Amino acid sequence: MSDFITVLALALLPVGGNLIGTFLAESVRTPQWIVGAALHAAAGIAIAVVSIDLMPRILPSTPTWIVTSAFLVGAAVALSLALLVRRVRGARAWMVSVAVAADLSSDGLMTGVGAAVASGLGFLIAVSQSVANIPGGFAAAASLQQNGVSRWQRLTVAAMLAVPAVMSCGLGYWLLRDASTAAQNAALAAIIGVLLVTTIEDVIPEGDASPRLPRWVSTAALAGGFVGLALLSTYFG
Repeated sequence: MSDFITVLALALLPVGGNLIGTFLAESVRTPQWIVGAALHAAAGIAIAVVSIDLMPRILPSTPTWIVTSAFLVGAAVALSLALLVRRVRGARAWMVSVAVAADLSSDGLMTGVGAAVASGLGFLIAVSQSVANIPGGFAAAASLQQNGVSRWQRLTVAAMLAVPAVMSCGLGYWLLRDASTAAQNAALAAIIGVLLVTTIEDVIPEGDASPRLPRWVSTAALAGGFVGLALLSTYFG
């Protein structure tokens, strides 16, 4: 049981990075173009998580039909969430928080599965993702702020984002540690579905909606997020 609690504590490291980004957004006046740049950076990080950390882990050992079926489940979840918040003012800004929650879920699941393989691997995954989540937390809080969401609500959302990270970490370690590789990878593929759909359909359009955001800024931010996560993943891998 003590090992399980330790693993759950590791899941709080990525949440900590997200909270740092949230507090940065709450502490400084944020021009809209910076929010757009942060959203593109968060999108680059999400794409890097999928293409560098998750898909290479899944594809070599999992049948394509399992990967695609689980991905469709994740995409359906993302669509359902989008439809639920469609009538909320600043709905796309709320979907940015959904994308961050999906990212944190993947962090927690990777941490839990990694810790089930070796405690050191889980720790390295959690540390690398804690740094990578700072732009995501900043972007989510700043986007909600500029869409008129109250400060109390923004901080509540930031705190509640710890829930999917800890739950998915517990799932990855406790429920999946003795499961087949196919079952573990199916869970990761479903999270990929949520993460990619919300990133492409909500995070990037929200970033592009920011006024006076030059194309070179958005491209540089997206590429910087991707490269930064890739370097972190290589260093801690």
